[in-house]
Amino acid sequence: MSAGGRKPNETMRLIVTTFVGVVFGFLIGVSFPTLSLTKLNLSSSLLPNVDLTYNEDQKSDISRQTILNAWSSTRSNNSSTKAQSSNGTGRIWVPSNPRGAERLPPGILAAESDFYLRRLWGKPSEDLTIKPRYLVTFTVGLNQKKNIDAAVKKFSENFTILLFHYDGQTTEWDEFEWSERAIHVSVRKQTKWWYAKRFLHPDIVAPYDYIFIWDEDLGVEHFNAEEYIKLVRKHGLEISQPGLEPNKGLTWQMTKRRGDREVHKQTVEKPGWCTDPHLPPCAAFVEIMAPVFSRSAWRCVWHMIQNDLVHGWGLDFALRKCVEPAHEKIGVVDSQWIVHQTVPSLGSQGEPQNGKAPWQGVRERCRKEWTMFQMRVANAENAYFKAIGVDPSNSTTH
Repeated sequence: MSAGGRKPNETMRLIVTTFVGVVFGFLIGVSFPTLSLTKLNLSSSLLPNVDLTYNEDQKSDISRQTILNAWSSTRSNNSSTKAQSSNGTGRIWVPSNPRGAERLPPGILAAESDFYLRRLWGKPSEDLTIKPRYLVTFTVGLNQKKNIDAAVKKFSENFTILLFHYDGQTTEWDEFEWSERAIHVSVRKQTKWWYAKRFLHPDIVAPYDYIFIWDEDLGVEHFNAEEYIKLVRKHGLEISQPGLEPNKGLTWQMTKRRGDREVHKQTVEKPGWCTDPHLPPCAAFVEIMAPVFSRSAWRCVWHMIQNDLVHGWGLDFALRKCVEPAHEKIGVVDSQWIVHQTVPSLGSQGEPQNGKAPWQGVRERCRKEWTMFQMRVANAENAYFKAIGVDPSNSTTH
């Protein structure tokens, strides 16, 4: 037979052989478990962080087992995640989470922090032998070192000690034993309210039942912090201060110590000073030199502190807006009292301008801030009541 005559038969044989090979290969393939290569393309976020080098260096007996367990668990989770994604349920979005954290599962959120000092080794659960329940802050300069040393010693280990250094000198405090366990924050020429706004966010101080925000020039010979806390709890004070020695640095009758009681919440001022006996300065009032806030009261007060008004003047008259009824929850603790030594430390932090001494410029700024703060509060309240259709003159907030 000629070559031309054999060609159709060979072509047919080739087609049949190819077809049989394809069918045979398919049958063999389906008889074995399939392996999806896409399963090997794992997201790093699904794998636990396993430091292979560290485990090998430490010759850990469990390192390989840990990796195998993680791999097995991840394969299972990956299959589940793919199934959820196909149903549209694999995306995390929790609107009730803090702003910016909506993509996180609620169980991993750590929305609050603290000032507890932790070790760099060992188990985190064993870091703290005691968790202080209260926080005391002092805004300090080195010139008041001895006074602050005496004040800090009035606070037990139940208190976290936080020093704000306005003169930039911190290592000079190392001579005191307590300085090692204190928190030191140093920014030059700033006030305690500047520090408070930036470092005492309510979510940072959330673990503390009470927050003391004190000046550096306070005499504490007749003060005991633990007894003070007991009296504050007993009398239901959300915002308070120790009574002031009557003959030293007294500005308001309300903060004057009374020797015949534990606590007072009202007073009688000069004629015409109080339009209402339940309003400042006759009630619902403490000064800003040595205030003490409950956790809930501070959350409100922190939001009221203005970012650019650093002296806090006028804040004492507005504290009542953060508790209700204010004339019952704001008061002065008489049986634990202090002396205001009136050391003009802030004045020395100013700068001379236009022939005026540094302290004069600081005092002028204080007065301006008081006026500005009053206007902001009044304007904000008026805007709020107008927005909800209420005549501001009929409100009870003034």
